[in-house]
Amino acid sequence: MDIKDLKLLIKLVTETDITEFEMDNSDEKIIIKRGHKPEYVTMAAPAVHQYAAAPSYQAAPAGNPVSAAPVAAPSAETGDTVNSPIVGTFYAAPGPEAAPYVTVGQIVEKGQVLCIVEAMKLMNEIEADCKCKIVKICKDNAQAVEFGDPLFVIQKL
Repeated sequence: MDIKDLKLLIKLVTETDITEFEMDNSDEKIIIKRGHKPEYVTMAAPAVHQYAAAPSYQAAPAGNPVSAAPVAAPSAETGDTVNSPIVGTFYAAPGPEAAPYVTVGQIVEKGQVLCIVEAMKLMNEIEADCKCKIVKICKDNAQAVEFGDPLFVIQKL
């Protein structure tokens, strides 16, 4: 291939959306690449520190010589949890104007959709593993969730 043909090839590549051209025959091999290689930047996330909450104390009633003792936080929601299997965004309903899949107090059947966790534009339906009652919905609509985050507190039936 002479220089005139090579210049013509380069002109064709630069005038189109082609980013790479390769031609190979028994005598010669020509590769024309255009643009820059993508540059990837990796940054470390800032460290997150969690501190244990200080115990709360309740004063003993007057006339009772018993000293103040820590008060346990009331646990209205007891039961099993349905955790997020992936990192993504929690959606309680199939669309912005639609009714939520489940509500607190609702009894759901095994295999019934509880919510959607969107990950990388893929909508992953989270289903009930068993017949149960929804005790608590732990996340707000469109809230980010991590792997293993509790989504629901349920009571198995």
